[in-house]
Amino acid sequence: MPYKLKDPSILGELHPGDTITADVLVSPDPNADYLLDHIVVVAQAKPDYRPTVLYHVPAPGDQVPDFKLRNQDGRPIHLSQFHGKALVVTFIYTRCPSPDFCPRVTRNFATLEKELAANPALYAKSHLICISFDPEHDTPERLRAYGATYIGSDAKSAFAHWEFAVPDKSELAEMAEFFDLGMTSNADSTITHTLSTTLIGPDGRVVRFYPGNEWTADQVFDDVKQSVGRAG
Repeated sequence: MPYKLKDPSILGELHPGDTITADVLVSPDPNADYLLDHIVVVAQAKPDYRPTVLYHVPAPGDQVPDFKLRNQDGRPIHLSQFHGKALVVTFIYTRCPSPDFCPRVTRNFATLEKELAANPALYAKSHLICISFDPEHDTPERLRAYGATYIGSDAKSAFAHWEFAVPDKSELAEMAEFFDLGMTSNADSTITHTLSTTLIGPDGRVVRFYPGNEWTADQVFDDVKQSVGRAG
């Protein structure tokens, strides 16, 4: 079916045959057009065209680089330290104004955290990280405050299984490319972005990629359980 673009200016970056990811905006008005927003070119059709950033869509079996971050305590962490566990990572920023974007994803993580906590064996073999793509504003202190509102506690032990972290700007650019995270800073200081959630297996390889916000905590819980079972 045909779609219109929320931002028609992006047409200059698209070419026939390009493969894209995008969010479909559906209005409550049944007569309104469906709009495409947050468009990211993931495969180009024209050989003489090179986008500014070539995004990689995580696929099962992809080895995940050992990206480095700082968590809500200001402590350095890196992804390879979680090898041996099923690691679920998603990307958010604490100032996100849209309830169906970062807040919805974080609420899903809160539900997933409770489901995993109810299964002690699985809880011990899994870990969650919400990664901010707003290093300018999302300091460790800000991430701790944000995370505490979803965890229900700001005690240090409350973040033992579910962390909130941020990379520096150069690391963020590499993470965005690997995890298919499109970001555009707006004049009002908000960030237009896509959504990216990935389950990484105990071997450090991608198990499943969840674009958008349609995935559920139950779905990811089942995938975590299967990935830990395969590793065992």
